Amino acid sequence: MDGNDQVLAAEDLYKFFGTAAGKFAVVREVSFSVPRGKLVTIMGPSGSGKSTLLHMVSGLEPPSGGTVHLAGHDLYALSERGRTLLRRDTIGFVFQFYNLIPNLTVAENIKLPLMIGAGEHAVVAAGGGEADAPGEDHFRQLVADFDLEAKLGSYPHQLSGGEMQRTSIARALIARPTIVMADEPTGNISTSAGEEVMRLFRRSCDELGQTILLVTHNPRDAAFSDEVHFLKDGELHEEHRLAGDAVTPDGIAHSLNTLGI
Repeated sequence: MDGNDQVLAAEDLYKFFGTAAGKFAVVREVSFSVPRGKLVTIMGPSGSGKSTLLHMVSGLEPPSGGTVHLAGHDLYALSERGRTLLRRDTIGFVFQFYNLIPNLTVAENIKLPLMIGAGEHAVVAAGGGEADAPGEDHFRQLVADFDLEAKLGSYPHQLSGGEMQRTSIARALIARPTIVMADEPTGNISTSAGEEVMRLFRRSCDELGQTILLVTHNPRDAAFSDEVHFLKDGELHEEHRLAGDAVTPDGIAHSLNTLGI
């Protein structure tokens, strides 16, 4: 695949942590890529290194070895400030525990990336003061798509788990990021709300051309993907990678069973 079609490419990533007995590899020799407009999943059990891997490819935690290219940039050749700006401009994050700001309304939480990116003008817009503010049309479309119209003035503590996660996803998409990185996004909500979240992710890829990297232990979530990689004990087992029509519940179950995870 042409490198221009890869939003993210990781090569030979390692992450070591020190213990009394010496260094321990949490992630070892991991290479994968995320094509533009696709939903790619890294799947594995708790403790397999998924979150550490996500932190490395998003610039939150430097690898002990290997390279990460994000949106055409060698991530760890940049300064710390350069990585921070690249994250701000290219990545939308979705977390298991939502990370909504408790004293902001749903509307203000969704628009937070615009506020950060556009300064005082966007702060006014977040309060609903300007109908033609940058991103307003996109905001209204996301609110409609995610069925949040009736909740815009509500605060996070007034929402259900599914509503909080839908708000979190809308926030991740509002600035039209190059890639959304989602860390166990359905792990703290009901099965039905989780399926709704994954349908929203699928729609954002198919209808908006969004690129998504998901890490999860949930086979139901992985079945919505274009590609599924399997991580066990810090290593990707690419002989079991699934792509295209092979991404089915049965195919995922077979790979998990073969790998013993």
